[in-house]
Amino acid sequence: MARHKKIYLDEADMPKQWYNLAPDLPTPLNPPLGPGGVPVTPEMLAPVFPMNLIEQEVSMERWIDIPEEIRQILFRWRPSPLIRAYELEEALGTPAKIYYKNEGVSPAGSHKPNTAVAQAWYNKQFGIKKLTTETGAGQWGSALSFACSIIGGIECKVYMVRVSFDQKPFRKMMMQTWGGTCIASPSTETQAGRDILAKYPDTPGSLGIAISEAIEAAVTDPTGQTRYSLGSVLNHVMLHQTIIGLEAKKQLAKVGISKPDVVIGCCGGGSNFAGLSFPFIYDKIHGADIQVIGAEPFSCPTLTKAPFIYDHGDVAQMTPLMAMHSLGHNFIPAPIHAGGLRYHGMAPLVSAALRDGLMEAQAIHQSECFEAGLLFAKTEGIIPAPETTHAIAATIREAKKAKEEGKEKVILFNFSGHGLMDLVGYDKYLAGKLSDYEYPEHEIEANLSQLKGFPLPK
Repeated sequence: MARHKKIYLDEADMPKQWYNLAPDLPTPLNPPLGPGGVPVTPEMLAPVFPMNLIEQEVSMERWIDIPEEIRQILFRWRPSPLIRAYELEEALGTPAKIYYKNEGVSPAGSHKPNTAVAQAWYNKQFGIKKLTTETGAGQWGSALSFACSIIGGIECKVYMVRVSFDQKPFRKMMMQTWGGTCIASPSTETQAGRDILAKYPDTPGSLGIAISEAIEAAVTDPTGQTRYSLGSVLNHVMLHQTIIGLEAKKQLAKVGISKPDVVIGCCGGGSNFAGLSFPFIYDKIHGADIQVIGAEPFSCPTLTKAPFIYDHGDVAQMTPLMAMHSLGHNFIPAPIHAGGLRYHGMAPLVSAALRDGLMEAQAIHQSECFEAGLLFAKTEGIIPAPETTHAIAATIREAKKAKEEGKEKVILFNFSGHGLMDLVGYDKYLAGKLSDYEYPEHEIEANLSQLKGFPLPK
C-alpha cells in the first residue's frame, strides 16, 4: 500500500479568515505603554504604522477576514503542503507520527511572506510609498522585499544585523534582486546607528539596534510617506501567520486526525511558532489535550530565563513598552547561526500564552540543533534553516520520549524555512568550528538592572 506522504488542500480550501488569539486568552493582554506609563492609543502609533494595520494590532475580534487581493497573491505558494516524516520516524525508531508544515516552499523560502504580503498590501492601500524594516538572518528582509515587488509601488529598505550581513551575503542579494536595499546595522545612516558605533565600533549588532534604525528612518521622513514594518512580535504579525495552523488543521482532518498530541515551533520573536500553534491553543483553551512547545536557543533564552516584564522592543527605546518576556533591550546576542532567533524579547501574545500555562518552552544548544538538521536532511532530504533546526531538535526529543513511553503520539512541527542560504553554518558545524554558548545569568541581571522603575505587567 502506497504511503500518504504529502497532504494537500485545494486552493478553495485556503482559509478566508485569520485567527486572533487575544480575545480567547484566560488573562487579558497588558496594553502597550507610552511615555509616563500611559496606555498607547492608535493615534500614537500612526507615525509608525498605517491605521488599517493598527486596527488589527488592537483588535479583539476573534476572526478577521483576509482580503481577496491578498489571498490571490498567497495562492502562488499556498496552501503549503503538510508532510508525513516517515523517513525521520524510521531513523528514530519511534512509534510517533511526525508531520511538518513546509513553509519553505514560499518564494522567499520561509513563512515570512505570509505577513509580508499582507503588510505591504495594507500599507499600499493607505498610500504609503516606502517601508523600512530590520532583519536578523535575512529571511524577513527577503520576504518584505519580495512582497513590495509583487504588490508594486513601494520601496523597501532593510537594516540587517551586521553579523548576519557578513555571514549571509546571499540574503542581501535576494533582497536586491527583488528591488530592496540592504544596509548593515548599526549604520552611519541614522542617529541610533551612529550612537551605537561610537560606543561599540566592533559590535556584531542586534535586532534591537536594527529596529531602532528602521523606526528612526520611517518617522523622520519629511514626506510622511514612509512607515515601518515588523516581521514578528506584534499582534497583527501573529494574526497573519495563523494561516499556517488553520491549514494544518484541515490537512490533519483529511487523514483522520482530529488533533495532534504535540505542536512545536521555534521561537525568536514568535511569528512562526504562533502561526502554527495559536489555532491549536484555541482548541487547548476549549479543553483539548495538546502539548505546545516553543524551542529557542540557549544563547538567547527569552522564554526559559527572561522574566515577564515591560520593556522596549529596541535599543533606542523608540517603541512603546510591551509586556513580554525580555532579556533587556540592551541585549547583544552571541553570533550564533540561527540569526532569526536572536531577539531580546518575545511577542506579547506568545509571552501571555506562556504566562497562562498554554505552552511550554525548551532551550536547545546549536550543536544539537545542527545535528538534528543533518539527520532531517539525510532522511527527509530538505536542508533546514538553522532556526528551523530548533523545532526539529525539539521534535526529535519528543519522538524519542514517545519511543520510551511506547506511545503512538502525533507530533506536528512548523518547518519554517529551508537552509539553502545558510550553508556556511553547516560547513562550520561539520568542520568543528561551532561551539555552544549559554547566555550567563549575570549578563541578564545586568541588562535588566537598567529597567528599574519600569512598570510591571499584571
